[in-house]
Amino acid sequence: MSSTTMKHPKGLYLLFFTEMWERFSYYGMRAMLILYLTKSALEGGLGFDVRQASLIYGFFTGFVYFTPLIGGWLADNYLGQRKSITIGGLTMMLGQFCLATKADPLFLTIGLLLLIVGNGFFKPNIAVLVGDLYPLTDSRKDSAFTIFYMGVNIGALIAPLVTGYLAVTYGYRWGFFTAGAGMLLGQIFYNTLSNRLLGRIGKSPVIRKDENGKDEKKPLTKDEKDRTMVIFILVAFCTFFWAGFEQAGSSMSLYTEKFINRDILGYTIPTEWLQSVNPVFIITLAPAFSVLWNLLSRYHKEPSIPVKMGCGMILLGLGFVLMVGAALERENCISADAKANLLWLIGAYLLHTMGELCLSPIGLSMVSKLSPVRLVSFMMGVWFLSSFLANIAGGVIASFFSQLGALSIFASIAVVSVLLGIILLSMSSWLSIKMRGVK
Repeated sequence: MSSTTMKHPKGLYLLFFTEMWERFSYYGMRAMLILYLTKSALEGGLGFDVRQASLIYGFFTGFVYFTPLIGGWLADNYLGQRKSITIGGLTMMLGQFCLATKADPLFLTIGLLLLIVGNGFFKPNIAVLVGDLYPLTDSRKDSAFTIFYMGVNIGALIAPLVTGYLAVTYGYRWGFFTAGAGMLLGQIFYNTLSNRLLGRIGKSPVIRKDENGKDEKKPLTKDEKDRTMVIFILVAFCTFFWAGFEQAGSSMSLYTEKFINRDILGYTIPTEWLQSVNPVFIITLAPAFSVLWNLLSRYHKEPSIPVKMGCGMILLGLGFVLMVGAALERENCISADAKANLLWLIGAYLLHTMGELCLSPIGLSMVSKLSPVRLVSFMMGVWFLSSFLANIAGGVIASFFSQLGALSIFASIAVVSVLLGIILLSMSSWLSIKMRGVK
């Protein structure tokens, strides 16, 4: 039976649910974080001003994506992927419980540091295990990462609804506690079933041996160097994508809280709940995108990886054009209390999601294909490095929200994103050549 008709291995679904609970934990916390930082003590928050809170948010979400570089290297050389995932999951669970303990800057600092360290062990290595379930040329690999990515977004969909409701109704500590409980649940399932469903995959570092049984440390080949260069170039472009995309949790969240009309049939939708709009679109559209790529591939019309990513950046920019529309709607109103229509925000999230589907799952699959075997976890960390730089940049951008105004911020991101997307499209043919046959 050909690989295109075979079912996916059961291990994929274990990794799917493990990642789903980890993302439940992370996105449940992230949906509350900027509001938790800016709310007053009487409201259960820490009372930071918007600039301080945006910088804290940006540096935290940035370093969450820096530590995978270190965690990936440790897994490649010493720990293996399986053990790293367990270390990371338990460390993040402790971080969430620390945030739930007390609304205090000390507990905030310790909790965020534990989340940063834990994510470094967890994030790159679970993605590597997905790729290792399949031979290098297996045509099911792109489909597997699409399925895996849906697990990411099911967790991201449920989490803000649950933790946001608990935060509004009972206080932020119960939201953080629930995020930690989700992480614990995922680790219980993972550690109970991993030996049965994953076999020996990821149990120890991948070490190449020469004919005498000694460790082989040959330099990279010309093809490996070219493919690695492509990863670094695409990481640089993706940094700008994520800097704009991650405004969802900072400047767009702050704008939504103050200036978007969230009233529907007499009920005010909590701002945290709107963080679930993106994952709803992901779950809805991911199968359609998968079918689209397969259909285009059948007729030899499927775009290359760089073309898909360039289109993703343009779609991000168009989403911010809609946010410019929301800002202009408010500014053209006579009343200072006027709020923009919710549909502007929903439309922006739709375009951002389409851009994400052109870029993020494609990138995970691409790294697993292009990376040298002995460096695959490290290179997955390099891929997440774009999110590290982007989240810090995004936090700095959001910190000027009060000074520059929403219109200036949204318009600037729109212009830069579209321009960089066009540049990436113009480079796509050259990058495809440097991928040396990898599709």
